[in-house]
Amino acid sequence: MEDFVTLSQIDAATEAIRARTAHRPRVGMILGSGLGDLADMLEDADRIPSAEIPGWPHSTVQGHKGLLVFGKLAGQEVLILQGRTHYYEGYSMQQVTLPVRVMQRLGADTLIVTNAAGAVNPAYAPGDVMLITDQINMIGMAGLNPLRGPNLDEYGERFPDMSRAYDHDLCDLARKSAASHQITLHEGVYICLSGPSFESPADLRFLRMIGSDAVGMSTVPEVIVARHGKMRVLGLSGISNKANLDGSTLTTHEEVLASGKIIVPKMKTIILDVLSALG
Repeated sequence: MEDFVTLSQIDAATEAIRARTAHRPRVGMILGSGLGDLADMLEDADRIPSAEIPGWPHSTVQGHKGLLVFGKLAGQEVLILQGRTHYYEGYSMQQVTLPVRVMQRLGADTLIVTNAAGAVNPAYAPGDVMLITDQINMIGMAGLNPLRGPNLDEYGERFPDMSRAYDHDLCDLARKSAASHQITLHEGVYICLSGPSFESPADLRFLRMIGSDAVGMSTVPEVIVARHGKMRVLGLSGISNKANLDGSTLTTHEEVLASGKIIVPKMKTIILDVLSALG
């Protein structure tokens, strides 16, 4: 049972955070590779290193700072995670999604997730942004679902519905923002694999065949846990590389980080507009 996170562990992390900040976030945000600069815009910010929170998983990936940043952004009380942990780093799925559980315990009712994703749809180019309208839980289909184990009844029922994983109203706000700023916003299905190796051309052709548009190594477990706890979710993928369906190119983590520099201004614009519209 050591892989399962208990309510007492969630509460210990929550209380450690409450002792360090007076902010009570309504919106939680998890920012992917190269996308953490939005936290620098927070007003009256409190920064807590994740290493100082009991039980909190520590990120080992370049571009993930391992900070929790609390403050006000576009009129909203928010918590931004600068960096996330992934299953491939050696954590259990419940450890990976502990931050979402703590967000819920702190009172957040909305989750905004971003990620750096590889293109599966050949129409996507590096630097593009995709609104996630649905997801394929490939890693969960193999048994690695973050809700495996004892159900936390305090959060939600045993079998949560995932037919509207991404909130329709939040998606509409993102569409409206992109249109008003002439930002090309693709819409598509994100698929989660375990990583850490990038996909082979045959992998990508298979993923395209089953209906995915972008692929990554995160987000889906977080969204499942968020929906289990009745949070509304907005998801945005920053496209880091072209679909390598024929094996003609190489994919590197440096490429992911470089594409993030193009993606960040677009993400910031959309997220700030959505937060402002929440009222």
